Amino acid sequence: MSFVEYGDTIKDGDTAIVFLGHESMFPVKVQHGTVTQTKYGVIRHSTDLIGKRYGSKVTCSKGGWVFILHPTPELWTMNLPHRTQILYSTDISIITMMLELKPGSIVCESGTGSGSLSHALIRTVAPTGHLYTVEFHQQRAQKAREEFREHGVEHLVTVTNQDVCKNGFGVSNIADAVFLDIPSPWEAIGHAKSALKAEGGRICSFSPCIEQVQRTCLAMEEYGFTEINTLEILLRVYNVRTISLQIPDLGKAAEDNSSPAFDSSSPSHQGSPCANLQQGTVQFKSGVPLREVVGHTGYLTFATKS
Repeated sequence: MSFVEYGDTIKDGDTAIVFLGHESMFPVKVQHGTVTQTKYGVIRHSTDLIGKRYGSKVTCSKGGWVFILHPTPELWTMNLPHRTQILYSTDISIITMMLELKPGSIVCESGTGSGSLSHALIRTVAPTGHLYTVEFHQQRAQKAREEFREHGVEHLVTVTNQDVCKNGFGVSNIADAVFLDIPSPWEAIGHAKSALKAEGGRICSFSPCIEQVQRTCLAMEEYGFTEINTLEILLRVYNVRTISLQIPDLGKAAEDNSSPAFDSSSPSHQGSPCANLQQGTVQFKSGVPLREVVGHTGYLTFATKS
């Protein structure tokens, strides 16, 4: 199993996603002789998972069923164990596009955190690119190494445990792009410039506060970066519902409908808009925004090395 080389069959040692519904799923490490409890009953790895195809519908011990999905960076973002606050697919998608990443790109990242963005970057630059990711916290760095190894992508990523603001990324003049998600990104702009290739490399900094953005932009200008711009990505989700609205009194139309010449019971008038006027309401499908919406996550500042 690999997050970048998809397989058809579930194997012992794989990480799989147990899908109970759009709002209910979780990762599981497949191991011979192990069982996993769900609200629909027990899943036995030896008989229910190993050897089955990804995407299979598995019946649990209580008669309910789940789907077993191959992990992807998008699914991992929704299910990974949170060691830090993470980036979600809305921000990740614009980051990979604006950094102009493609297979073969070299990317530097700090900090690694829970690895949400890291998995997406690795898939984007595979099979010939590489990710150099720096994490200040030793335990988080070690856990990231273990996950990359379990997910079959350790050959595409190098994890370093150090302070990027003091020691940089450990590489020079090779990166096509740099991503910063640290409390004081302005202190790492000089190291980012050193890591980027001689000309045309892209940089992105993620910060939740506008004061951080201001200091980062000033540092980018000081180090000669150009095309500096800041974006804020907001996700607005809609629910599709059936709405009932009262039909307004249009005066003359109502009088026409009440005339002897109009018979709503006749086959020619059944199902017509005029027939619906007799009921006083009309139903239709409409998109309704959620009452509570996740708003601001952070500002994304992009620039180009001149």
